[in-house]
Parts: sequence; C-alpha cells; structure tokens
Amino acid sequence: MPFPLPCAMTVADLPVTLAGPLAAKLAQLRRIFAQADRALVAYSGGIDSTLVAKVAWDVLGDRAIAITAESPSLLPEDLDDAKAQAAAIGIAHEIVQTHELDNPSYASNPANRCYFCKSELHDTLKPLAIARGYPYVVDGVNADDLQDYRPGIQAAQERGARSPLAEVGISKAEVRELARHLGLPWWDKPAQPCLSSRFPYGEAITAEKLQRVGRAERHLRLLGWREVRVRSVGDTARIEVPADRLTEFVTTLDLPDLVARFQDYGFLFVTLDLEGFASGKLNRVLNRDRAIAPVPLAQP
Repeated sequence: MPFPLPCAMTVADLPVTLAGPLAAKLAQLRRIFAQADRALVAYSGGIDSTLVAKVAWDVLGDRAIAITAESPSLLPEDLDDAKAQAAAIGIAHEIVQTHELDNPSYASNPANRCYFCKSELHDTLKPLAIARGYPYVVDGVNADDLQDYRPGIQAAQERGARSPLAEVGISKAEVRELARHLGLPWWDKPAQPCLSSRFPYGEAITAEKLQRVGRAERHLRLLGWREVRVRSVGDTARIEVPADRLTEFVTTLDLPDLVARFQDYGFLFVTLDLEGFASGKLNRVLNRDRAIAPVPLAQP
C-alpha cells in the first residue's frame, strides 16, 4: 500500500507564504538549476530529494529527470511511493538497479558502511549522467546532514555529485517548509533512512534482514505510527516510537498480534525501547569517545 496521496487538501496542507530569508534561498536554489540547464536527480522518494526533484522540474521541465535506485534496502512499497510522487510532480522518472550487497565492505556493516552504499549509487548514476549529457548528479543532502556522521556524502563528492540544498544552507525544517509552500502533499512525510541504518555496526546485513525490518516498519506505519523505527539486533526487533506515546503504544495495540506478525517476518523476539525514538541512535557507539566533525561541502 503506497504512502497515501491526499484526496483533499487540509488546512495544514495549504501553501505557506515564505519569509524573506527562505524566499531568497528558494530563489537561489532555482538559479542553481537554471544555470545547470539540465538535472539528473538521485531520487529516493524522501522529502529532501522530492523537493529537489520538484524544483528541478519547475525550472527545467523535461530537461530534468529523477532516478531511483532499486535494491534490497528499498521496500517495493516505498518504491511505489517514489513512483507516485514523481508522477504527481510530473518529472520523468526511471529505476536503476544497484548491488551494494555484493560488496563485502558494505554487507559486513562497518562504521563507514554508508560510504560503500553511496559509492555504488554514484558509480551507477555518474556514467548514466555523462552518457546522457547531464553535467553531474544532484542529490538531496541538506545542511543538517553535514553536521551528522554521513560518510556517504564523501563518496558522492568524490564522484562529482552536487548537493544544492546544502549549498544554499537549507535545513531539514526548511525543506519541509519549502515543500509545503510548493504544494507537495508529502511535506511532513517522516524521514525514512536507508534500512541498513537499523542494524548495529558490525552485524552483517543480508537481503532477508533488510526485508524483515522493512516489513516490520511498514506494518507499524500502516497502523498509524508514522514516526517509528524498528532496530534489528540479531533476532530481536527493538521498536522505537516517540517517548510521549509509549503508554499509548502498549495500551492500544494488540501486542500478541504484533508479536506474531513480527515473528512471521522472521524475528524471534520483539521489544520496545523505553527511551523512545531517537534518530541515529545506533551512532552513539561512534560518538561515545569522539565528536563528529561536520562534513565540509565541496565547492561546485
């Protein structure tokens, strides 16, 4: 079941009027695409790359294209979401296959796993861009991403990719505000990082494990839990929901049915994280003894 397209706009969905600084950022973002003349967007279906695809289409029309990488780390339903969103925007959309799991440096899940994932992605997209006459690949990295541990950004930069949102200094909150201003009904779509981020570093990743955790999260989202993570630790599913909704989770859900479903997906044990949801929680093992330095943004 795809992420739903709203049947009617609600008050929360109505376009917002931009304040001066953010209006200037949007104008600058549009200038980047106008100067590029053509744009090939690495498009995951998340709100960041969706905003990039929308602006690229608005400026360039059929000289812009969105390309999504299909692999075991992307659920078929999430690919359907990406297709539906691209169709609603109007931008041309294509699917390519990536094979990051074939690389032991990725599948063994080291701390820099994301580097090898993005290397595979951009080693696939860059030749395609060159062959079709696009100047470079454009991604959805935003300014906040530069402050987190994102080794994949380095891989993208090494292959000449460009990150217009980060160049303009657009934060995640501003991405959502811009998306709402531009009438994208998915402006508040929850962040959905790569499924590989659900595994502790050092635990080997397989296609079966990725699908297992993806199915579990998808089930919870269909039950109405939009901000949720299912961390996979061995054969244990560790569910994270917002801390202020923990009581609601245990009192309103049919817990025996939930456990049975998760076991059908392949988990043996199902637990609830009492701290609640926290993005990037598994990076704590990296942050424990050292601070994460911001990622320097390569100049175009």
